[in-house]
Amino acid sequence: MKDIIVIASGKGGTGKSTVSVGLGTALTAQGNRVLLIDCDSGMRGLDIMLGITQNLVFDIADAVSGSCTVENTVYPCPDKKGLFLMPAPLNAYDEVAPQILGQIVQGVGSIFDYVIIDSPAGVGSGFEAAIYPAKRALVVVNTEPTSIRGGQTVASKLRNCGISDIRLVVNRFNRTTFKKMALYEDMDEIIDITALQLIGIVPEDYSLAAAIQSGKSGDSACPAMKALCNIADRIQGKLVPLMIR
Repeated sequence: MKDIIVIASGKGGTGKSTVSVGLGTALTAQGNRVLLIDCDSGMRGLDIMLGITQNLVFDIADAVSGSCTVENTVYPCPDKKGLFLMPAPLNAYDEVAPQILGQIVQGVGSIFDYVIIDSPAGVGSGFEAAIYPAKRALVVVNTEPTSIRGGQTVASKLRNCGISDIRLVVNRFNRTTFKKMALYEDMDEIIDITALQLIGIVPEDYSLAAAIQSGKSGDSACPAMKALCNIADRIQGKLVPLMIR
C-alpha cells in the first residue's frame, strides 16, 4: 500500500466528499487500486455518489458486529475500474471506534494502492476515527472566513494527533467571485492563515458535482476533474501546476 489519506474539513458544504470521489477516480485512472472508506456514520452518501446503493447489503458496522466479513463490505464501483467503497453505517450509533477502523484498514489495505478515508465534517468522534489510520491528510476549504477557520481547527487537531503531512485543497474556487467578495487579498493570504502547504485549487464546476451526485463519472476534460488529476499527480510526487482558473 502506497498511502492512507484522510480527507477532512471543518465545516460541511465544502465539497469534501466530491473531492474524495474525484481524487479516487483520478488515482484509478492512473492505474491504481483505491479503496474509499465512508466514515460519516448516520449521514453516509458515498454509495449514492458512486452508484452502488442498489447493490449495498453490508456496511462497516456489520463487519464489526460479526454479521459478515470485512471483505463483504467492499464494493466495486460501476464504471470506475479499480475503485472500491466501504460504506458507513446508516445509524450514527453504529460508529466504528478509531482502533477498530485502524485494524480494518490494516487488514484490507494490502490489496490496494491507496486508501482514502472521507471524514465527517468537524472534529467529533467520527473525525477521530477517520484520522486514526491515516498517514497524511488533505484539508478541504472554500474561500469564506468560516470555512478557513474550520480548516485551521482541523489542521490543529490533525497535528495534535500526530499527522504532520497535511496539505490544503481550496475547492469550488471562482476567481471572479473571489475578487468581488474581496475577503482576502489573494490566495497567498489563505495559505498564510491556514499555515498549510497548498496541493491544489479545484475550480467551481457544476458539471462535475452534478455527475458525481447522480452516481456517474465526471468528464475527465472538465476543469474540476483536471484539477483533481493534478492533485493525484502531486500526491504521487509528480511536479504539475496548481491550475488556477
